[in-house]
Amino acid sequence: MITIENLTKVYSRKESPAVENLSLEVKNGEILGFVGLNGAGKTTTIRISSGVTLPTKGDVYIDGKSVTEEKPETSRNLGWIPEFPNYETNAKPIPLMRYFAGYYGIQGEEAENIITRLLKEVGLWDYRDRKLRNYSQGMKKRFSLAESLIGNPGNLMFDETLNGLDPEGVQFVRELILSQKQKGKAILLSSHILTEIEAISDKVAIIHHGKLLKILTRSELKNLGLERITIEIDNIDKGAIEILEKYGEVKSTDGKVLLSTLKLSGEKYPVIVEDLVKSGYHVRRFEPFGESLEEFFFKTIGEN
Repeated sequence: MITIENLTKVYSRKESPAVENLSLEVKNGEILGFVGLNGAGKTTTIRISSGVTLPTKGDVYIDGKSVTEEKPETSRNLGWIPEFPNYETNAKPIPLMRYFAGYYGIQGEEAENIITRLLKEVGLWDYRDRKLRNYSQGMKKRFSLAESLIGNPGNLMFDETLNGLDPEGVQFVRELILSQKQKGKAILLSSHILTEIEAISDKVAIIHHGKLLKILTRSELKNLGLERITIEIDNIDKGAIEILEKYGEVKSTDGKVLLSTLKLSGEKYPVIVEDLVKSGYHVRRFEPFGESLEEFFFKTIGEN
């Protein structure tokens, strides 16, 4: 569980706080979408939570342990994926992952098995001999995902991980996040791609000028008028239709991987995506109609 209590960060006395009196909680098995404009304080919050930056006031607790006072313990149970992963010039994937495995006390055959499995899971096994400097930004993010999972931490923070990814990359990260949620992990997901946040988050926190403006639960999101959804998946078949019919009315177009007009409360959205993913379907699009999270977001920050 991730608990942020009364967090404040001031970089300069002449400037407004980057984060001001922020409190949040992410429970085990829960995804919290963390949204805000550039400079709103999302990255600062995540950097403090991961122990990279010290707060001016307040603290962050990982499974009840203080990040500021018990950093070695908290860092071992928190996986952090930065927006722009950066590695040493000559670093290669396997030696670097061995180093991080050692940090978690994982060595020998166990370490090699974990490294092999993770590099295969993120699609980088065939590129294991390349230097990381020669990886594309998308490949670096995939490697960062693998790196963050070496010690199987119970908590994960994604800082704009979806930014700059192609549709295949977004789909991959989405499915990885959902698989980690199913394992009972607490996940904080920062992103400006609000349709993705809306599709998989259990709660959504809106931050603006360093201040928390609103936390929306799924039961509250249903009041935004989100009654219809367009869903696009690969290889639509009878099984996919049957899954979706559990949640409402289903219509599909001729030869197109498109499902629409599902009528249900917003609290069911993550459940639908999880249901499809668990059954082996790749969700390429999940788009609610009505007042979207994006519209609500801009209305909220406009009032503040």
